[in-house]
Amino acid sequence: MSELTFEGVSVRFGGRRHGLTAVDGVDLTVPGGSVVGLVGESGSGKSTLARAAVGLAPLHAGRILLDGEPVRRGRRSRPALQMVFQDPYSSLDPRMTIGDSIAEATPRRGPARRAEVTRLLDLVGLGADRARAYPGQLSGGQCQRVALARALAGDPRVLIADEITSALDVSIQGAVLNLVREVQRELRLSLLFISHDLAVVRYVSDFIAVMYLGRIVEYGPAEAVLTDPSHPYTRELLAAVSEPVSTGEADPALRAVADVEPADPHAPPPGCRFHPRCPVGPAVLDGRDLCRESEPVPQGHRHLAACHFAAGR
Repeated sequence: MSELTFEGVSVRFGGRRHGLTAVDGVDLTVPGGSVVGLVGESGSGKSTLARAAVGLAPLHAGRILLDGEPVRRGRRSRPALQMVFQDPYSSLDPRMTIGDSIAEATPRRGPARRAEVTRLLDLVGLGADRARAYPGQLSGGQCQRVALARALAGDPRVLIADEITSALDVSIQGAVLNLVREVQRELRLSLLFISHDLAVVRYVSDFIAVMYLGRIVEYGPAEAVLTDPSHPYTRELLAAVSEPVSTGEADPALRAVADVEPADPHAPPPGCRFHPRCPVGPAVLDGRDLCRESEPVPQGHRHLAACHFAAGR
């Protein structure tokens, strides 16, 4: 079982004046054999972090380690770390049969390759006859199973799943989530599971990391984060899952915070990046100018929160 570690990882696009730092100094560990759920709003940097891990986005700073060694770029390093993408149709060549797509990703040759394709199809719950089909002949859920089989063809030690259920019908999302969890346990893989949906993340994760505007704001065991969240952003995400947000009878200050749009990622606010929207921050409570002036450092033991006034401190 392999451990994936991000140390001070930053990813920047564009020039110095008009560039965007999509990921900013992220420290994150995916323990060996565990599932880490990475959750946050669209644009928070989740997918960019994943793409950096597999070499699809260049590092501006920091490093990514696999079992303490830097993840090497190039063809020889790809099998150790594989990624399943959001849209299964775009990740499969429509001109290739399912069998050929999976076979292309496996290092085996000859009859052993055909046997491996059959094994992988069975592993993801598809019959061997699907090897002759084309992606356009399969449903979205079936194509996502194929994409998973293709990612597993190289015998990876770490798997990254990026929003793999968001393009699927609700009726089949649960089946795909169950499949991913079963495969992860059977093969003893380390898994970074990315989603904007906290309800999905809580279903599969051993640990949960919460990301906001390029930074990790909370991290810890899933049960601790879900039952006793320390960061106000995490509490807002949980409240949105449990019940619709209603501001009709709320305090005017809280109502104003709820209406604030997320900050422009090209020009994030100083200090805590969540402070303009924070229901316990300086926009609502007096004496909390520290949030505007100083960037909070993640603190805690196993359960970390980057907040000057985190719950429980």
